[in-house]
Amino acid sequence: MTAAAVGLSHSPLIGQNDPALDVLDRVGEAITTAKKFIAEFDPELVVLYAPDHYNGFFYKEMPPFCLATEANAVGDFGSAAGKVSVDTGAAKLIAQGVLDRGIDLTISARMTVDHGFAQPLEMLFGGIDAVPVVPVFVNGVATPLGPVSRIRALGTAIGQAADELDLRVLYLASGGLSHDPPVPVLEGAPPRVADALIEGHPPTPEQRAKGEQRVVQAGRDYVAGTSTILPINPSWDNQLLDLLQDGDLAAFDDWTVEWMGQQGGGSAHEVRTWIAAYSSLQASGGYEMNYRFYESIPAWIAGFAVTTARQR
Repeated sequence: MTAAAVGLSHSPLIGQNDPALDVLDRVGEAITTAKKFIAEFDPELVVLYAPDHYNGFFYKEMPPFCLATEANAVGDFGSAAGKVSVDTGAAKLIAQGVLDRGIDLTISARMTVDHGFAQPLEMLFGGIDAVPVVPVFVNGVATPLGPVSRIRALGTAIGQAADELDLRVLYLASGGLSHDPPVPVLEGAPPRVADALIEGHPPTPEQRAKGEQRVVQAGRDYVAGTSTILPINPSWDNQLLDLLQDGDLAAFDDWTVEWMGQQGGGSAHEVRTWIAAYSSLQASGGYEMNYRFYESIPAWIAGFAVTTARQR
């Protein structure tokens, strides 16, 4: 098997609260570079690590991570809705291989995914049905959160299991980096909000539109300097990228849940998807990061990064 990895930040504010044109141009160039890398690699399977934002996973049952054998996108924030082209056969084989390696993996036969999964598939492949995918949800929002070492173990096991498929596999990470958007939390939530976070009642179109507008306004407030959210942290973001580039993934085991939130904001744990993807690639042998882009983008409330890497 030949393996590669791409890391790509996402944001619900892309296309809805955009930065200056020169920033968009730089981001566009970075995405084009990643697309060229993918076209050259020509993956036969994409293992996509992404978080959820209380659209598919709720506190009634909140696994630390979950692999899908089928998936449907909800279509939030203007992202694509509908059936994701999951390679069910490959997903089942990888799932069994992960379980055989002692990782307590949750399986979903009908996963609901949101923009965290849809955006990278749309941006890099042109649609959510354009390439065979194995979706892997990695919780990066709902506390309590486990140690990062378990995410590394997950990524390693998936990499080892996928290695047995004898396919060109692209590990794709979606999320982060530092960002602190207005995501609801269960602790201290009003009864109506708590019930929605636990039971997962689908919002009405009006409720969804209102919630999405709240996030858009948060981006505008952040740019205007009137927001109380934790600032984007380029230093922490680049520390993460340095460790990924150096292949020093074991160093992430020292990153505590509390420290990550303090440094990167309430949604900084989405970087767990990057750690998982690069752990999968490392499981196939040494790798080299051959492209790295980073920009702090207040309009998107995100430290935005794009990376590509391939086996040596």
